[in-house]
Amino acid sequence: MHFRHADDIWAEHPTLVAGVARAGGITPDGDVDAALGPLHAVARARLAGAAESDLPEIQAWRRTFTRLGLKPTRYRCAAESLLRRFRREGTLPRIHPLIDLGNALSLAYAIPVAVFDLDRVAGFLEVRHADGGERYLTFGGEVEHPRPGEVIFADAEGRAHARRWTNRQSGHSAVRDGTREVLVVAEALHGSAARDVPALLTALVEGLQRAWPGAVRTAVLSAGAPRFPPD
Repeated sequence: MHFRHADDIWAEHPTLVAGVARAGGITPDGDVDAALGPLHAVARARLAGAAESDLPEIQAWRRTFTRLGLKPTRYRCAAESLLRRFRREGTLPRIHPLIDLGNALSLAYAIPVAVFDLDRVAGFLEVRHADGGERYLTFGGEVEHPRPGEVIFADAEGRAHARRWTNRQSGHSAVRDGTREVLVVAEALHGSAARDVPALLTALVEGLQRAWPGAVRTAVLSAGAPRFPPD
């Protein structure tokens, strides 16, 4: 199994920085509580000083969505949606310890973090433009077909595991109690992304190894090294 962005994605979005981690041995009883508090505190401090839409990380995604033909106040990157909810409610619901960790990292860094159950991904996962024939399963169980040209996460069987790039993941490969091996992807486009994405990966690895001790493989991808693991 490998992960990559298509060449035209790198060409069209030259400021993109993507961090990837692969981890196994995931169970639904991992303890991530020690990581969540500090990460939530960082998010609260950032939101006390600015609205989520004013954060440079979110502004970069809004500009990108606009260029992709998406109205950024209708379709938000996942990090902005989480920050909006966190600002309104002061917390997020607990779902699964790995999702809770990913959400907390996304809040603290204002960077979208996607987590995929690799047992539910066929062959590979590629960020590319849709041809319109792919299938996307909503969390409500409905099947959608991304519009041609939409940026999606696609596997070898033509299943879309995320729509509108970082807007929404699919229910098909969402983490659940039976999840054991995952791929985590963090993507950013803002000016300090080359520093922030590796920092997020470091915090992710620390949280993973505390909750589920074991080996974690990571990489920061670029146009010159777009594949994980490398060829």
